[in-house]
Amino acid sequence: MRNQDRHIRRLTVLAMLAALAYVGFAVLQFRIQLPGGDATSIHLGNSICVLGALLFGGMYGGVGGAIGMSLGDLFDPTYITYVPKTLITKLCIGLITGVVAHRVLHVSQQTDPKRRSLYAVISAAAGLAFNCVFDPLFGYYYKLLILGKPAADLTLAWNVGATCINAVISTAVGVAAYLALRPALQRAGLFRDLLK
Repeated sequence: MRNQDRHIRRLTVLAMLAALAYVGFAVLQFRIQLPGGDATSIHLGNSICVLGALLFGGMYGGVGGAIGMSLGDLFDPTYITYVPKTLITKLCIGLITGVVAHRVLHVSQQTDPKRRSLYAVISAAAGLAFNCVFDPLFGYYYKLLILGKPAADLTLAWNVGATCINAVISTAVGVAAYLALRPALQRAGLFRDLLK
């Protein structure tokens, strides 16, 4: 394969993941309006970070998710101040999920379907557990510096709850999509060699 074809495939995968993450966050969300004009949401954007990391590696899942959900923040006046937080935390979801899946558990090499499913769940849970801790913490200190203490305290509990619900939903959706798409990509000859 030519070097140019490889770059086109990589950019295509990143663009596809970014577009899916944008839709998962901006369109497929249940917004919870908070006092003071702030909001949090239950959404499917994080599941794309997980899916991309399981299928293509942590960098693809993280970068695609970070770009897509940051664009969702950027185009929404309620979330526009969260763009830096979103870039960092969503990148980390993908990176952690990818490292656990491909470097620690070697999910791509598993032939036993039950073990593959278990490893995919563990990997997704690792990335999203990071998000459950650091997204609310990062958001709290970010709001503390920008908006002052009362606003940060007011929204912390809501953000923790929404982030934990997102983690459970994203693990289920991301792993289910991975288990459904992996055989199809293998049959098409795209699973392992798509980005090489």
